[in-house]
Amino acid sequence: MAKSKMFRLFFIFLFLLGAVLTGCQKSQKPLLSKEQKRELANVFYNQQLYPQAIHEYEDYLQNYQLDGNESANISYMIANIYFDRLHDYENALAYYLKIKYLYPESNLQTEVGKKIVACLERMKRSTDAQQVIEQTAALDESQKKESKPGEVIAEIGERKITTGDLQYEINQLPVYVRDQIKTPQQRLEFLKNYIAQELLYDSAKRKGLDKDKEVRAGVAQAERSLMAQKLLQEEIEKEANLQNYTNADVELYFKANKEKYAEKDKNGKIKKAPSFEEVKDRVAKDFIQEKQQAAYQALVERLMKAEQVRIYENKFK
Repeated sequence: MAKSKMFRLFFIFLFLLGAVLTGCQKSQKPLLSKEQKRELANVFYNQQLYPQAIHEYEDYLQNYQLDGNESANISYMIANIYFDRLHDYENALAYYLKIKYLYPESNLQTEVGKKIVACLERMKRSTDAQQVIEQTAALDESQKKESKPGEVIAEIGERKITTGDLQYEINQLPVYVRDQIKTPQQRLEFLKNYIAQELLYDSAKRKGLDKDKEVRAGVAQAERSLMAQKLLQEEIEKEANLQNYTNADVELYFKANKEKYAEKDKNGKIKKAPSFEEVKDRVAKDFIQEKQQAAYQALVERLMKAEQVRIYENKFK
């Protein structure tokens, strides 16, 4: 009887203990609301307290009810802090991989793929980075260069470089540089330099340097310069093309500037005055250059007038 009573009291004790523990667990709710927790993490981030921000975001992930989309977004924020702010590419890679495999439906997958490549590249795992690109097609297929017709003279992985590609690149050079690439050996050296440049570009892109502020500023400046040069080319060629003028126009220019083409002694006196036929190529070149300069000046003045440009020259005295 006494034993039975003791067992009954023991079970009552266990039941009460279980109830107390369950009650304690139920009472252990987060002290902060979801909104407050995220706000605190954001405050730490904005104050450049990056490890503390990560700690709060991780606590938010572990102790709050989140759907898959929000979990992926918070993981992406943590990964970006590791990548952009702490330059801790191992931990960044771990979080990007977590998003890739745990949240496959997330709309972040494309960016995550690129970030995985960037992490591997910055960890000097270029081969792994290239494999990820090939396996996951993380980069836009439309950006792949198509080979131009011709014999294959080199390969970069699966990409083939042809004689057509080489000639195209040479043709993009200024004339004075192009004229220095004539022999087979010179073309070979140019090809090697071109491949090195392509490899550096690919590596930089895998690192995500195409999003670097200085790079973007440089690209924007280059774009402005190229667009301005293209406009000048179109406008000047339209106004100052030798085909628009006759031989008589060039000869008239020669007659007005004969002294310019005369051979002079050390005192500046004319020793010999050449005929038009003797210097007509030089005269034609000078004639067109003057026409181009005049066309450029007219274009700039027209644009300055249209845009109401004011230059305060007195500020430079």
